[in-house]
Formats: sequence, C-alpha cells, structure tokens
Amino acid sequence: MSDEFGVESVYAELLGRAPENKMEPRMAPLFRAMEILGEPNKAFASIHITGTNGKTSTARMIDAGLRAHGLRTGRYTSPHLTKVTERISIDGEPVADETFVRIWDEIRPYLQIVDQELEAAGEPRLTYFECMTILAIAIFADEPVEVAVIEVGLGGITDATNVIDGQVSVITPISLDHTDLLGETTEDIAYEKAGIIKPGGFLVSAAQPVDAAQVLLEKARELRVPFRFEGVEFHAESRLLAVGGQQVTVSGLAGRYEDLLLPLYGAHQAQNAAVAVAALEAFLGGGEKPLDVEVLREAFRTVTSPGRIEVVRTAPTIIVDAAHNPDGMRVSAEAITEAFNFTKLVPVVGILQEKDSVGVFEALRSQFGDLVQEICVTASNSPRAIDPEQLAEDAVAAGFPADAVHIEPQLDEAVVWAVEQAEANNDLAGGVLITGSITLVADARILLGKPDKPGSPDIMGN
Repeated sequence: MSDEFGVESVYAELLGRAPENKMEPRMAPLFRAMEILGEPNKAFASIHITGTNGKTSTARMIDAGLRAHGLRTGRYTSPHLTKVTERISIDGEPVADETFVRIWDEIRPYLQIVDQELEAAGEPRLTYFECMTILAIAIFADEPVEVAVIEVGLGGITDATNVIDGQVSVITPISLDHTDLLGETTEDIAYEKAGIIKPGGFLVSAAQPVDAAQVLLEKARELRVPFRFEGVEFHAESRLLAVGGQQVTVSGLAGRYEDLLLPLYGAHQAQNAAVAVAALEAFLGGGEKPLDVEVLREAFRTVTSPGRIEVVRTAPTIIVDAAHNPDGMRVSAEAITEAFNFTKLVPVVGILQEKDSVGVFEALRSQFGDLVQEICVTASNSPRAIDPEQLAEDAVAAGFPADAVHIEPQLDEAVVWAVEQAEANNDLAGGVLITGSITLVADARILLGKPDKPGSPDIMGN
C-alpha cells in the first residue's frame, strides 16, 4: 500500500465523521483525548492565531520567522488547497505521508475510547476537525517540534485548537463572518476570539473595530497578560510596490525593520507582516528584544501564501484569491487594482453556503468599479457550494445587471469563458480573477496545474 493511498484512506475516514463545517461547541472531549494520549499539547511551545481574515498568511510569516531563527516548527492551518497533509506542516513543508498515516494509526484506538464515552453520554463522537486537531498535536509532539503555530478553525473559546495554551495569542482583523455561530456584532465575535488569550501569555492584536478592541483589552487585563495593538505599539511604517510583491518597513515592539521584501500583494499583507513581526518579538524576546533584521529579511523573502492573490497563469493573467467574505473581497480588490494594470477584469465567482454572498458581490462591484463589466458565477466541487443559478440572483441583488452575469456550472468552462472575455478585441491587458471560496480556489489551482503535479490537467493548453 502506497503512502498516498494511505493518506487518502485516513482522509476518507476523517470525512466520514461530522463534516468540517460542523463545529461542536465543547472542549471536554479534547482535554479527555489529551489526557489519554499523555498530554501531547504540553510537549511544545505554541503561538495561537485567531481572527476573521489574514490568519493563514500571518501564520506562514510567523512560521518563516521562527525557522529563520533556528527553531524546529509545526504549523496547523485550514483548509487545505490540494492535499490534506498541507494542514499539518513540519519546518514549512507538509507532513510526510508516512508520518501522517502512522500517527493516525497510533492514536485511533485512543480516540475510539473518547468516541465510546461520548456516545454513552448521548453526545456526537469526535468530529472531523476535532480529530484533525488532535492528529496535528500528536504529530507535533512526535516529531518533535520546538514551537507550533496553530490557527483556530472557528471562533476561539470552544474551538478544538483551544486545548493548547499559547505563549503568544495573535488576533488578526475581526469583522462579521459566521454570525450565525459567533454573534451579530464585532463585539460578540471578539468575545469568542478572546478565548484563546491565556494566563501567562502575551496578546498581539491587529488594529480592530473599537468595540472588538475593548473586549480584547479587557480580557488581557483580566488575565494580567501583556497586550500590544497595531497602531499603538507597532505598525507597518511604509510600503513600496516591488516586483512580485512589496517592500515593507515595520516599526515593531522593540525595533525598526527596514526594507523587508514581502512577495505578497496588498496593504493587508503589510498589516499581517507587522502583526507577525510583533508576534515574533513577543515570543522570542518578550517584546523587549529586537530581532536581527537580516534574519527577518531572509525569512520574509521566502514567504508564500497559496490561494491569496496568487498568479497562476499569464497571457492573460489569471489570479486566484480566496476572498470569502465582504471585508476579504474589499482588501483583495484594493490590492489587485494597486498591483496590476488591468484594463478590464473578468471575475469567476463561487461561494459556499452560510456566507454573505450578496455582500461579497457588493464589495466586488463597488471596489473594482468599471474595471469589471461582466462576471461569471460557478461552483466548486464542495457540497456546500451555492448553486450558480442562486448565485446569479445574488449578484443581481448586489447591483450587477442581469445581462452582465454569466452562469457556468462547470469551473473549466467558466475559466475558458472568462479568458475569452478578457482577451476580446485583442485586449492585452485583460485579466481573470477566480475568487470566493477556498474550495473554488483549490479546484482552480488543480485545474490550471498550479500544484506542479506530473500529469496535472492544463485547460489553457500551456
């Protein structure tokens, strides 16, 4: 049996549990699993990250910074783009197939004990995300890593990842998302996310809405932990466009770091970089010792963030970007219009259920303006994808003329149509943006051969 087949078998077993978007608001089963497994959650230091947007990019920057300082790292993020092992990284690379399968086989009998106890109590057994989180923690303990960068799945207080006690808690920008589960206001959502702040820790937060910032501040004071906020104690001082990204200067907690080449687009990524720098300063020196700027430059130079304003084709330029909520779409649009000189842009959009699809379309229409004259709505392979017919109605409700909305249920046909529109009239500066859900972006990257797998399909004939 090949490792690849083994990974797919484990993934199928995990998917057989409650679906990924089914989050149980509980922590006791996670602590019970940790107890049975010998508390692997205490085997390494950790940096815990929550927020609405920017978590994964910030996690990748922090991970790169830790590795540049000679630490062996683990990183846990979600969802994955191509293969489930991407969620659990060791020293910046997806965990080895053999390790993924071996550790799952080792912990499975212990998780079955927890399942049996839950079922006896009339509760659902461990969910997909709970099992994936336990697996990640077990892998980090087995490797072993010195520090893990761990991204929450949803919220904070009862998120499965909250079984760890982060030495540094990082809160990226908070906005309205998952309101059915986290609350109708940014204050309510901040209360949930403040749950990752722990006694003995250190809070590093991006700039926040006033009500959200107040919640985080009060929680930090209640637990008597140091707190540092972007715009008060640290910030991205300046940024200049550069080939393939931007050059950023960050004023940190303990030092000033000039000319950091960041191969990512947009002011929001400069903001993420400032948060990452502050988190590194907090973890490595309690916020009082400056980092080596040359080490930091080398770290940031290597940062990637797949699926976030990522160019996957040229002639015409095709960008994939997971902008799955209105705020995400707004910052992405600002970054794209700043970095690319398109004369027209043709979006291909697919969005998952429970998302504010009308809000996403409103942000797309208002931010891109006349650059976008027509759009194509489609669907990813996810069972949670909104039907394209419904998505078209949402686009019209957001202000797009009905005759400007093209419906194409199949992504490959949607991309071909968008490319034809972008190149119409021999326009050499037209582009295509594939955006919305991370699942659509993942499907597009595979379709266009971005994962660099031998034999990947290439519908553009390149």
